[in-house]
Amino acid sequence: MNGEYKGDVTPKECWATLADTPDAVLVDVRTVAEWSYVGVPQLAPLGKAAILQEWQSFPSMAVDPDFAAKLARRIESEGGTRDTPVFFLCRSGVRSIASAVALTGAGYTHCFNVLDGFEGPPDEEAHRGRKAGWKAEGLPWVQK
Repeated sequence: MNGEYKGDVTPKECWATLADTPDAVLVDVRTVAEWSYVGVPQLAPLGKAAILQEWQSFPSMAVDPDFAAKLARRIESEGGTRDTPVFFLCRSGVRSIASAVALTGAGYTHCFNVLDGFEGPPDEEAHRGRKAGWKAEGLPWVQK
């Protein structure tokens, strides 16, 4: 458990909480290019949709200084509160930690990092999405 955000969960733990907790949300913090070319989590079976909110924008990869404020507005516009469980997902689990820390700093009390992200680390053949992460766990996803 990290002192700056609530903690880390596996993709399957994230899915289970999203299924069992009506106000829980998943925030995909990857770039527009990643959403378009790699795919996005498909939460329709749960009656939900992931919030797509870039932490950094391609090609500069500059961190959005208004990330937490923008995300807080989106969560609250969908009926969430500062106690809503918020799960953060990126490619491999680095940007999602930074974004979980940022939203925690904005007063949200239940921010979690999804371990191994959407694609996880490269496998022996240098391909992502096979070894660990959302895709490798067989959780639903679609091309955007």
